[in-house]
Amino acid sequence: MQKICLFLSGLLFSGLLLAQESATYQRPPKILEELLLAPPTPTVSIDDKANYMLVMERSQYPDVEELAQPELRIAGLRINPRNFGPSRSNYITNFKIKNIKSGKEMQVSGLPANLKGGSPTWNPSQTKIAFSNSLNDRIDLYEVDVKTGFAKKVNKRALNLALGSYRYHDDATLMYEVTMATAAAAPKEPVAPSGPVIQENLGKAAPSRTYQDLIKSPHDEALFAFYTTTQPVMNKAGVETNFGKPGIYTTISASPDHKYFMVRQIQKPFSYLVPVNGFPSTIVITDAKAVSLKKLATLPSSETAPSGFDNVQDVPRGFSWRSDKAATLVWSKPLDGGLYKNTMEFHDAVYTLSAPFTGNEETLAKTAMRFRGITWGNATMALLNEGLTRQQKVRVHRLDPATGATEVLIERSTNDRYSDPGSPVLERNSYDRQVLKIMNNGTALLMEGEGASAEGDMPFLALFDMSTKKNTILWQCVAPYYETVVEVIDAAQKKMITRKESLTEVPNYYLRDLNSGTTTALTNFTDPQPALRELTKEKISYKRADGIDLTATVYLPAGFKAGTDKPLPVLMWAYPREFKSAADAAQVRGSQYRFSGVSWGSPVFYATMGYCVMDATEFPIVGEGTKQPNDNFIDQLRQNAEAALKKIHDLRYGDSSRAAVGGHSYGAFMTANLLAHTRLFKAGIARSGAYNRTLTPFGFQAEERTFWQAQELYLQMSPFAHANKIKDALLMIHGEADNNSGTFPIQSERMYAAIKGHGGTVRFVSLPFESHGYAGRQNVLHMLQEQYAWLETYVKGK
Repeated sequence: MQKICLFLSGLLFSGLLLAQESATYQRPPKILEELLLAPPTPTVSIDDKANYMLVMERSQYPDVEELAQPELRIAGLRINPRNFGPSRSNYITNFKIKNIKSGKEMQVSGLPANLKGGSPTWNPSQTKIAFSNSLNDRIDLYEVDVKTGFAKKVNKRALNLALGSYRYHDDATLMYEVTMATAAAAPKEPVAPSGPVIQENLGKAAPSRTYQDLIKSPHDEALFAFYTTTQPVMNKAGVETNFGKPGIYTTISASPDHKYFMVRQIQKPFSYLVPVNGFPSTIVITDAKAVSLKKLATLPSSETAPSGFDNVQDVPRGFSWRSDKAATLVWSKPLDGGLYKNTMEFHDAVYTLSAPFTGNEETLAKTAMRFRGITWGNATMALLNEGLTRQQKVRVHRLDPATGATEVLIERSTNDRYSDPGSPVLERNSYDRQVLKIMNNGTALLMEGEGASAEGDMPFLALFDMSTKKNTILWQCVAPYYETVVEVIDAAQKKMITRKESLTEVPNYYLRDLNSGTTTALTNFTDPQPALRELTKEKISYKRADGIDLTATVYLPAGFKAGTDKPLPVLMWAYPREFKSAADAAQVRGSQYRFSGVSWGSPVFYATMGYCVMDATEFPIVGEGTKQPNDNFIDQLRQNAEAALKKIHDLRYGDSSRAAVGGHSYGAFMTANLLAHTRLFKAGIARSGAYNRTLTPFGFQAEERTFWQAQELYLQMSPFAHANKIKDALLMIHGEADNNSGTFPIQSERMYAAIKGHGGTVRFVSLPFESHGYAGRQNVLHMLQEQYAWLETYVKGK
């Protein structure tokens, strides 16, 4: 194993105060390592008629040397400059195909050696499956014949997946984008720049959240253009035919009848403030030979988008094809200039334009809130969605596309899970597009949902009557299982595929026939982490001081007996969430019947080491009426923590005087704030967080006010501004290549320096080559050991 130095700064476990420590990778206790490195359960993809199941085995935790390969971080992208694809992916390492009716499973033959497969896609008749294979210097495309299980390479030119994709145009034709040159032809960085980099703004407001990996120089611009310029091609029977001319394409979408294309291309100037999805672009309609028929829009950079969650640019947006028509485009545009504060009866309008696209667009509908899309059904039935982010509202209308008439079917808070009637079940139409499954002669919709309730999530399948606006439950999972609908095969015969699990049973797939009441197992996956079955798992409920109901999922070591054994040291893991309603915040989330599994970021590992672990500890931040949730953020954090600690103490599970708190990203921000403003915890674990909110001045998380509108709030919520108050031990971990908006590594660097400068107990671990989520095997194992040693030293040992 290659030894790579980590620069670890702070108060070392030996008690010596050093500026930094050069260390080799460490490994956690054996049981933690075995849990982490257990082979992951395969994933599956099933055809619509449940004839065949594609079983996919996946890679996990690559070696750090793999993460250390060249990577281009530019325009919000992370590109492998050797093969023109994404630089970091979890690959599929093997494919198998199972005949569901016979139960026979066959290994796919013809796969390339050392497969690094990309996401598979089925052709319209679902007789073939295409997937990519990433090599060191190129990406190829393979196609599998479902009946024979034979795979073969179908491309000649190397694929470019930096922005591109691969998809079936029809049963026999694949469409994808190919590279224009070899990596050796990439623009060379000049020895010295030709001049300074200059940006300017001439009086227009351009608020922007804090993005990473942006273009920073003319050389970056040249690299971006080189790696993202592609030639679209059609591949039929192995023959590649160019589609149009080379360009930087973000969308090439065929109309349902395959006679037209909607094409979106990036244009200069490239932005230095926003990622590629905010660059200037043009949207045109072409014919099947890529001849331009009509320019739909010239869209400016999103730099000038107004701040505020429900504000939008005053330009057309959301272009898509109508799924139930041969060739009709749909889009929306604000009627309020993009500013929701402007008083209007309707804030958005929805437009359509049909082939041959020579006339003017027609107004299909108008929405009182922001338009959120349409789920198409048929000529007289669709669902029109609108909503508001700030008010956490959503409204669903029944829309008659023929007349434009609408009727409200659903109106609810997006955080009110108990009232959620579910999502409509979709089916393929004659155009091979997903449309609403309409039942009972057009009077009802088939719905599937999580079934949230005070007893936890109980997923269901239901008929939604559009007259009464109520569900009739056709099927619902029952305790002690958690079972979800994967696919409805035959609605009339009430046949479906579900995924079923329990506390002790591994998630597996089943064919359910509701008419006959029979259930047939389709898979028999085994437990990859049997040591977790020895733990006790329990979902507990309690109230915080202001009366809001809260929950947490508790994991206890094997054999622990409350009331007999000494209460355990506690690790509480949480992530704050914002609500506009106390009632919504109090709702139960999740299910106590889920099968427990752990991946790199889970705190559950430490229940095997003698800790009482509180996972998914609810930390709601509520702001009702005219108040915003963050108006009393710190006080609500304290109430949440106090209530959780009291409950675990009262149950005699945990010792509240020996407790640690931890979280990732916004959970790390929460952790640092709790240590800055309370003495409830002996230690904290903060991973990949942001601690100085003045460095995210145009809003963060669910806060839409800017720093200049709420300076006192930004400072009060910034644990960096209160670093001198942190008296308990804080372990900080950050990926040195974090790509998440706002959580720049400098956030942890400066927070560490601030705590250290005031004599606090703090340790900072920077993980080489890691992004916002961690992937490298050595890095993740080291992280587990760091967390374990911190808990043993500052929590269990006191």
